[in-house]
Amino acid sequence: MADPWLTLVGLNEEGLDGLAPAARRAIDQAQVIVGGPRHLALAQAGDRGRPWPVPFDTAPVLALRGQRVVVLASGDPFWFGAGGSLAVHLAPHEWRCHAQPSTFSLVAARLGWRLEATDCLGLHASPLQQLLPRLAPGGQCIVLLRDGSAVAELAGWLTQEGWGASTLWVMESVGGPRERCRTLRAHEAEAVLAADPAQAPVAVALRAAGGPALPQVPGRADGWYAHDGQITKAPARALTLAALAPRRGERLWDIGGGSGSVAVEWCLAGGLASSVEQHAARVDNIHSNAARFGLQPALQVVHGLAPDALQGLAPPQAVFVGGGFDAALFAALRALMPTGCRLVVNAVTLETEALLVQLQADHGGQLLRLELSSAEPLGRMRSWKAARPLVQWSWQP
Repeated sequence: MADPWLTLVGLNEEGLDGLAPAARRAIDQAQVIVGGPRHLALAQAGDRGRPWPVPFDTAPVLALRGQRVVVLASGDPFWFGAGGSLAVHLAPHEWRCHAQPSTFSLVAARLGWRLEATDCLGLHASPLQQLLPRLAPGGQCIVLLRDGSAVAELAGWLTQEGWGASTLWVMESVGGPRERCRTLRAHEAEAVLAADPAQAPVAVALRAAGGPALPQVPGRADGWYAHDGQITKAPARALTLAALAPRRGERLWDIGGGSGSVAVEWCLAGGLASSVEQHAARVDNIHSNAARFGLQPALQVVHGLAPDALQGLAPPQAVFVGGGFDAALFAALRALMPTGCRLVVNAVTLETEALLVQLQADHGGQLLRLELSSAEPLGRMRSWKAARPLVQWSWQP
C-alpha cells in the first residue's frame, strides 16, 4: 500500500470541493484519469482523461499498470461501482481507495430513512425484475438507474406488476448544486416524466404499495410461473427445496427442468442454477420464468438431454431430477457429482419408484412418499381429489 499505481476516488456531484486532501493529491499527480464523461468533467481531468469503454471493460485500466492512474466512481467505488471489478485483478499493494458517501447514503439522508432497513440495488445494467422479490407493502428500496428514461421504464413496470400506487422519489444529481427531487406515484410517473424527463445521474427511492408481494419461502403458487402443466406443484416443490437445502452461492443442476420452477426458487434463495430441458417450448418457459424474476444472470438454461447436456457445466453442490431418471442417468451423475453433492429425485411412475426403492436399499438416503389431495367441487358438494403419489429419494454420497 506504500506506493500503489492505482487510486480509486469516489466523486460525488459537488466535484473536487467534496474531496479529502489525499484524494485531491492523487488526482493532481495522476498521469491518467479514467471515468465516465460526467466524472471526468467534475474532476477537471482535461487531456489526462480517458472515458470508460462502452460496453464497460476494465482491460484498458489494467493495461496502464506502471503509470500513476486514478479511476473515478460515484460515492463508494465498492458499492455497485468499478472497485470490485478492478480489485479482483489486482494485488492488495497495487491500489488504494478514497471513498465518499454512496448515493444510497445521500438519498437515505435526504428522506430520513434507515439505510439498514432499505433494500439498495444498482440497476444500471441489470433487469428491473430483480426488484420483484423485494417488493412488499410499506417496503423501502433505493435503486440506481442508468439514465432518465430508465425511471419511466421502472414506473411502467411497477404499474404493470400491480404496484402502481407505490410512491417514487426521483432524485437527480443528489449531493450537488443541480440536485432535484420529485415525489410521484408510479402510475402517474410516466406521463409526468414524458413532459419533464429526469436527468442523469438519477436514483429512485420507492415505498411499495398496492401489489401482490412474492412469498419469501419456497412453494410459491403455480400461477407465478409460465408452464404447460409440466411443473412441480407448489406443495411438492416446497418439500423438494427443503430436501435440496439451498445455500447462498451454491449451484443446482435441475435436470428435466419443465417450467424451471425448482431452479427459480433455488436462485431466489441466493443460489445459481443450470436447468436442463429437452423440449424447446419448455425451454422457452424456463427463459420466461427466469426473466420474470430478473434471474437471467443466475439461471443458465440448457436445451438438451441429460447426461450429454451436463458436459461442461460448472460443478453442482446439489442435483434435482424431476423427470427422465433411470439407472444410466444415476451412473452418469455418480461420476459427475463432486464429493458431498446432494441428490434429490422425484418419481411418479411405478418403474422409477421401483428404481428409487432399490437405490435406497443399496446406497441409503431418505425415501419419502407424498400423497396430496385438494378439495374440489363434486356436484353441489365438495370432495377430495388426489394427485398422483410422488416418491422422493434424497441422497448424499
